[in-house]
Amino acid sequence: MRYYEDIPLDCRSVVGTYHLSEADIIEFAQAWDPQPFHIDPKSARASVFGGLVASSAHLFAICTRLFFDHPDPIRVVAMLGKDRLRLPNPARAGTTLAYETRCIEKRDSSSRTDVGIVRLADTVTDDAGTVVLTQEVSLMVARRQGL
Repeated sequence: MRYYEDIPLDCRSVVGTYHLSEADIIEFAQAWDPQPFHIDPKSARASVFGGLVASSAHLFAICTRLFFDHPDPIRVVAMLGKDRLRLPNPARAGTTLAYETRCIEKRDSSSRTDVGIVRLADTVTDDAGTVVLTQEVSLMVARRQGL
């Protein structure tokens, strides 16, 4: 478990990978984002995407799961926000997504001595190296002496 003190500025980490199958895309989208280009391969081929693509909500859920499953997790107290979210290219069925993060800012909390604030820059790419998601995430992270 990594605490605020254990996270150096500019540290980088591969959070994890996820194989995105057609069945995964359709199942998630049927429940949460039933756009035709997420649930129907034929409609998706006729769409601006030219094929089935994952919902942005699905990508957020994948990032959350991979972050939670990281073998060296950060002791997150709370997520404070996501900023500068971009989806420059679609995430397509049959690709393996890779999620990487980098610490771009650290600061003491102005209201709590038991936590610090960490800002991460995240990038998700497909197996061709194409960026499908970027975001900055602000986290409240426990200090070691705060527990």
